[in-house]
Order: sequence, then C-alpha cells, then structure tokens
Amino acid sequence: MCIKIGIVGASRGLSTILAFQDIPEVKVEALCDLNEDLLREQAKKYNIPKTYRVFEDMLEADIDAVVIATPMQCHVLQAIQALEAGKHVLSEVPAGVTMDELWWLIECVEKYKKVYMMAENYCYIPENQLILNMVKQGLFGEVYFGEGEYLHDIKSLAVYPNGKTSWRRFWQLGKRGAFYPTHSIGPVMQWFQGDRIKWVISVGCGWHTAPEFRQEDTSITLCQLESGKLIKIRIDCLSERPHNMAYYSLQGTKGCYEAARGLGDQPKIWLKGMDESTDKAKWRPLMKEFYDYLPERYKNVTEAQKSAGHWGGDYFIVQDFVDSILNGTKPPIDVYDACEWTAVGLLSELSIMNRGKAIEMPDFRKSKNMEDKIIRI
Repeated sequence: MCIKIGIVGASRGLSTILAFQDIPEVKVEALCDLNEDLLREQAKKYNIPKTYRVFEDMLEADIDAVVIATPMQCHVLQAIQALEAGKHVLSEVPAGVTMDELWWLIECVEKYKKVYMMAENYCYIPENQLILNMVKQGLFGEVYFGEGEYLHDIKSLAVYPNGKTSWRRFWQLGKRGAFYPTHSIGPVMQWFQGDRIKWVISVGCGWHTAPEFRQEDTSITLCQLESGKLIKIRIDCLSERPHNMAYYSLQGTKGCYEAARGLGDQPKIWLKGMDESTDKAKWRPLMKEFYDYLPERYKNVTEAQKSAGHWGGDYFIVQDFVDSILNGTKPPIDVYDACEWTAVGLLSELSIMNRGKAIEMPDFRKSKNMEDKIIRI
C-alpha cells in the first residue's frame, strides 16, 4: 500500500517532508499554497508532482492524507474539509482557535472515522521521550508536579517582510493568556499517564515591553489535573531575552528532572538513593548516565531521520501518523489530546480576563450532550 500525501502550507508544512520521503510506503503527491512563487519553488525543490493554490481542489486529487500547516485560524476548517473528503489528517498546532471549533473537530473525527493526529513535535524531543520511558518504568515514583516554558520573542513576526500585517498580530499577540500552550503542556501531560486537566488558572504580568499588543509580556498558567496534581506553564513571546522554547521539569516521590536552561547547561536528573541525603544531593547528566532509557528508535536514528527537524522529532511523529493509517491504530496524540491541550490556551484567556478565576475543562472524551459542553465562569 502506498499512502499519498498532500501538504497545505509551503512554508511550515515542509518541516515534515524529509520524513515522508524517507518512508517507503509514502509518496508526497501534492503541495498547496496561496503564494504561487513559493509553491512552484518548493515543489521543484522537493520533486512534488502536483501543485494547487485552492485547498478544495487538492482535496479532489488522488491523495489519502493531508498535512495542515497553515495559520492556526485555518486548522479546524481545513481539517473538517479533509475529513469530509475521506482524508486522514496530520495537523500543526494548536488544533483550533475557539472552543466551538474543538467540538466541531471531535464530531467530525468521530463521524468520518479517519486518523486525526496533532503534530505536537515537542513531545518527540529525545529528552522528553527518555523521561516518558523512565516515568513508565516508575523511576520517579509517583509524579505530582511538572512545568513547561515557551520563551520566544516573536514581535518581529507580527509583520510580513512585505510590510503587511501578519496573522500572528491578531491570533497570537492579539490574544491574552497562554495562546500557544501545546509545546509546553503536551510533553508534560504525557508524563502524567492517564490523567486529564480539570481546572485552568491563568494570570499575567501586565504590559511593559510592547504595550501595543494585547498579549502580556509573560503569562503563567496552572493546570490542576483530575487527580489533584499540578502543571505550571509559562508563555512569553514578547520579552527581550534569549529564546528558551523547550524547558521542562518533573517532580516525583522518588526523584526529579530539569531540562537545560542555557549557557552550557544540560538536561539533569536526580533520583532518591543517589546520594546520602537531599542535603548532599547533586544533579546527574541525563543523557550521559541514563541514555539506556532512550527508546530504541532514537538510539538507532539515521542522519536522514535527524535532518527531518526538531531534534529528529519530526521524523518520528510522521512515522507514528503513517503507522496509525497502515495499522488502523490510535495515534499517539489523538483528537481528544489535541483539543484538551489546545483548550488550555482558550480557557486561560477566560481566566486571565476574570482575575485568575479557575475555569473548568470539559471532558472531551465523555461529553456527549450540550450541557456537558458549556463553559461556566
């Protein structure tokens, strides 16, 4: 069986193309973008035979699956159109931009029974996969606190190179709260196996660096899980500072983990029993001393796979998407995960505009009637 792929978004979407082209059962058949010059250039560069400027036209082509890598406000509409056309969907993050959109998306995935997977590639960072494996094997004991941070100054992206206003000016920097939560919350939620987010609380620091935007310099969001455990995320896309887009930490009853902070720092770990007492506890380098816990496919990664992007994560997220199609199995980041992680940002906006009020997260897996889908303030 050959899976034929169509990609919409010639800029962001091609982060996955090297991975698709390295898998024998897959052929990238079509590319779609409104920018005709970019479309032709990228199609020629990657030897993609068919090009389209209209998404609906590409859906009528002989393809089996669609990669959606357009601006975030287009994700749900295009995913629904693809599902209705009988195509599997791999969507960039976040899943959608309103709570209603998330319900529409779930309804269509359940109706058309095609594979839907959110391409949250930070879940596939090697260190995050290593920690996930250690969590599964109980090395941290019972985990009860985690955090993720996305610190990335994007003020320059509010305007396109041609001087026109970018969509990011509105859908990202024009929003309050944790507008871009999935890079931060996704990997940590995978460490809390089987739990779900119950409450979202968000506060901001105010407007200091760039008051022309609605987004505050820094937003802190707390997610209390159904179990009572806690996750903290920080989103900062305005502050004048070096980028740090992949900081995470984890605390359990038997140990803890912290990602690198920069300036020569490295991922580090401490487990109970390593030292005489916590008074004398010293960090150990994660990758050097716990490399054996890295999943086998990461140990055997090829140069071609690593070149797919995001520390090699883009290759394995594509591989998992393709495997779900071929085997009819649940994708690792399914529509319910996608909607819950995305909803953290949407609910954080309600919380931050109501002075940090706790907002209850709906249970996307169990809500079946309209009463279950109401967001109460």
